[in-house]
Amino acid sequence: MKEKILDWLLDWLIDDLTPWIVLVIFVIVILAVTSLVAAIPTLFLWNWLLPEIFAIKAITFWQAWGINFLASVLFKSVQTTKK
Repeated sequence: MKEKILDWLLDWLIDDLTPWIVLVIFVIVILAVTSLVAAIPTLFLWNWLLPEIFAIKAITFWQAWGINFLASVLFKSVQTTKK
C-alpha cells in the first residue's frame, strides 16, 4: 500500500508538476536578470553625473540595484477600481 502511494506521488511529481516547476524557475530567473540589467543605467548615470554636480561619491553595482528597488517600492503606482 505504501509503495503504491509513494509510486503515485513520485509519478505525479515527475510527470505533472515538473513543467510548472520549470516554468516558475524560468520566470524567477527572467525577473532576476531583468532587475540586474535595469541597475546598469542607474549605475552609469549616477557615477557619470552626480560626482561632478553634487560631489557625491560613486556607487557600486549592488547599490545601484538597491536604488532601483527602493524607487520601485516608493513610486509604485497602486490603482484601485471601485465598481
